[in-house]
Amino acid sequence: MVSDGSRPVAVLVGPPGSGKTTVGRALAERLGLDLHDTDLAIEAATGRSIPDIFIEDGEPVFRDLERAEVARALSATTGVLALGGGAVMDPTTRSALGGHTVVFLDVGIADASKRIGFDQSRPLLAVNPRASWVALMKRRRPVYEGVATHVVDTAGRTPEDVAEQIAGLIGEPR
Repeated sequence: MVSDGSRPVAVLVGPPGSGKTTVGRALAERLGLDLHDTDLAIEAATGRSIPDIFIEDGEPVFRDLERAEVARALSATTGVLALGGGAVMDPTTRSALGGHTVVFLDVGIADASKRIGFDQSRPLLAVNPRASWVALMKRRRPVYEGVATHVVDTAGRTPEDVAEQIAGLIGEPR
């Protein structure tokens, strides 16, 4: 198996709509492992949705929760780990990703908009969603690429197809 038993086999990063959770599920299933999604873990731990945390406590509080959850998950997860889209913008998190197999799920705005619909559940995209997503990607793309061991384009592809490619990249036979 691809895991050494003490770290995630793959850490998925990318913007909203890239398929981190969906592809993560498909990859975990393919490898017979668990998926740990940091956004879902934060919601479970706080009993609140990410948008509610943003609205009620503000982005800095959410980012503190996220930083702590990512650090915990990097040391405790032995399956597939999906990070929230903005997690890599934190310097501490970027540093913690060193030595891990990080897969940047790349996507363009056309596919991202089909997948997430740019609804109100995305706090950073609430005002002028398309322009906000483009600006977000302009800021984040160099960071995603900088932490990535592998870059996988998800545009127009099924989660299973993307998972198959990732499995091949991380050493799981196709």
